[in-house]
Amino acid sequence: MFGPRKSLGSVTQHAEGQALAKTLSWPHLIALGVGAIVGTGIYTLTGVGAERAGPAVILAFAIAGAVCACAALAYAELATLIPAAGSAYTFSYTALGETLAWIVGWSLILEYSLACSTVAVGWSGYLVGWIQAAGVHLPPELLSGPHGGGIINLPAVLVALSVMGMLVAGTRESATLNIILVVVKLVALGVFVAFALPAFNNANLHPFMPYGFGATEVDGAKRGVMAAAAIVFFAFYGFDAVATSAEEAKNPGRDLTIGIVGSMLVCTLIYMAVAVTAVGALPFQQLANSPEPLALVLRSLGQPTAAHLIALAAVIALPSVILVMMYGQSRIFFTMARDGLLPQALAVVSKRSGAPTRITLVTGVSIAIVAGIFRLDEIAELANAGTLLAFIAVGACLMVLRRRAPEAKRLFRCPQPYLVGTLAILGCVYLLFSLPSATIVRFIIWNLAGLAFYFAYGRRRSALAAG
Repeated sequence: MFGPRKSLGSVTQHAEGQALAKTLSWPHLIALGVGAIVGTGIYTLTGVGAERAGPAVILAFAIAGAVCACAALAYAELATLIPAAGSAYTFSYTALGETLAWIVGWSLILEYSLACSTVAVGWSGYLVGWIQAAGVHLPPELLSGPHGGGIINLPAVLVALSVMGMLVAGTRESATLNIILVVVKLVALGVFVAFALPAFNNANLHPFMPYGFGATEVDGAKRGVMAAAAIVFFAFYGFDAVATSAEEAKNPGRDLTIGIVGSMLVCTLIYMAVAVTAVGALPFQQLANSPEPLALVLRSLGQPTAAHLIALAAVIALPSVILVMMYGQSRIFFTMARDGLLPQALAVVSKRSGAPTRITLVTGVSIAIVAGIFRLDEIAELANAGTLLAFIAVGACLMVLRRRAPEAKRLFRCPQPYLVGTLAILGCVYLLFSLPSATIVRFIIWNLAGLAFYFAYGRRRSALAAG
C-alpha cells in the first residue's frame, strides 16, 4: 500500500564508494547530541517562548522535553536495530514503505535545513548585539532580510558557509571541534545561572499562565503554554542527528544508546535550570522576542561584563548547532540519493575524508540563502513541523517493528514500547496542531511539492524498484 520496504538485512548493505566511514565514538555522539540540542533554543527562543506563554514558558519546556524523551527512547531502539544513515527516513523505509519514507525524508530535509538557518539567524543576533555593545555599528541593510527592512542577513550567510567548509574537511575533524564548542556553551550557561539566580524574584512568576494552557488566538497570534511548547520544542531536538550518524559509529550498539539518551538527559536538566533562572530574574514582557534574552537578563541586572561573555560564548559556540544540523541534513539527503529517490550523482563519498562532500556543498549553500532572507520565528516553526512528523513516524516504526520482527536483535530495548510509541505520536500530533495555521499550510504545500517530485522522478528510479 505504501510502496516497497527495505529488509532489516539489506538496510546496511551499500555499493562500493557509497558507504560512510566509521569514525565516531560515544564521546563524539554525546557531543553531537548536546551540540545540537543546547543552542538556539535556550539562547534565543527563550524570549519567543516567554512572549507566547509568559512565565509558564518553564512548563512549555517541560512538556516539549517529555514528548522528546518518548521519541528519544524510540530513536535509541531503532538506531541500534538499524545502524544505517538516514534516521527516521531509513526507519520508515524499513517499517512503513517507500512512499511514507519519502514524506518523512522530505520533511527531515525541511527540518534540518530550516533548523540550520534558524540557528544562523540567532547567531547573527548575538554577534550584532556583542559588536554593538563594543561600540561598533554595522550597516543595518546587511543585518536583516527584507522582512526587517534590510537586504540580507550577511552574518547568518557567512556562518552557514563557514560551517559547510568545516564539514567538507571531514566528519571526525568536525565532531572533535564540536566537543570543544559544546564545553564552551555549557560553561557559559553555568555562568548565566550563577549570576542571574541570586536576582530570582517570585513576583516575576505571577501571573504564571497569563494566556492559559491551550494554544488560542490572541491579537492575531497563537498564545498559551502549548503554543510556546510548539515553538520551544525546537530547543530539544537534535538527538535525532545522533541517529543519522549510525553508519559512522564505531560501536553503534553501545555508542548510539549513550549518545541519544545521554544527550537528552543532560540537556533537559540544563534547560529547566536556565528557563527558571531567566523568567525569575526578569519580567517576561522584557524577555519577549529578544534576539539575545540571556545577555539581556544579565545587562538588566547590572552585569555588563557577564552579559558580554555570555554573548561572546554564544557567538563562539552556536555554530556547533549549525554544524550538527547541517551534518544531519547532508546525511538524510545523501541516503535518499543513494536509494535513488534523489539523483544518485549526489551520493558520492570523498575518498580523502569518507564524507559526502558534494551533497554537503549543496546543503550549505541552500541553508545560507534561507538564513540570509527569512525571520527567526517563521523558520523555527516550519522546522518544527518537519520534526514533529518525523517523530510521529518513529513512534509508529517502533511499534510496527516490535510486532513484525519481535525476534530481531535489539541492543537497546525501549521500555513499554507500545505506550512510549503511542505517547510520542499523540504528543507530537498535539504540538503539530498547536503551531500557527499559516505554518501548517506551508508545511502541507512543501510535502505536496515533494510528493509531486517523488511520483514524477523518485518512484521510477528508486534502487528497490530497479532491483
